[in-house]
Amino acid sequence: MDSTGQLFVLSGPSGVGKTSLRTGVRKRFPELAYSISYTTRASRQGESEGRDYHFVSLETFLAMKEAGAFVECAQVHGNYYGTSRTQLEKHLNDRRDLLLEIDVQGARQVKEHFPRACFIFVLPPDRETLKKRLSERGTEQGRDVEARLDNASRELGEASWYDYLIINDVLEEAVEALAAIILSTRCRRQAILPRVRNLIQPD
Repeated sequence: MDSTGQLFVLSGPSGVGKTSLRTGVRKRFPELAYSISYTTRASRQGESEGRDYHFVSLETFLAMKEAGAFVECAQVHGNYYGTSRTQLEKHLNDRRDLLLEIDVQGARQVKEHFPRACFIFVLPPDRETLKKRLSERGTEQGRDVEARLDNASRELGEASWYDYLIINDVLEEAVEALAAIILSTRCRRQAILPRVRNLIQPD
């Protein structure tokens, strides 16, 4: 059977540094594809359409969901997020490794369809650090920060079913840990055997 690309799923609470980790590891692995999610939330300062997210209306998102366009979708902090089924399958069928940055709800849905995916959860060193990061990034204030911290507690309770856990205390060290996970996963028997089957099972 022909091999497909390896799927990596990165999750963690808001403010834990998932985007910084993703950016850092893709500098190490430029060939690693990234699936750009669809969302109904408004763009933040510095974000752009087609680079960070596909920003769509609620009506458009719900129509796409009804049509089965998403391999996973979830409502997070009052907004909808979803991963394109077509985009994901194209990358994997082209034998490109693919990184998803999604919440725990979406990750559970992906696990149902892709049980061999590699699931990685990012944790903060402690609650106070997470609160500080949320406050300093300037996209949430007051009640929003507290709401995200409450949600973070629920998300952290899901960490135990992930394959790998990364504590993002020092970003550079966390990027190295993520890179090591990617390298080790690429060396698994299931990833290598389809490429060398003729060598180890000669006619």
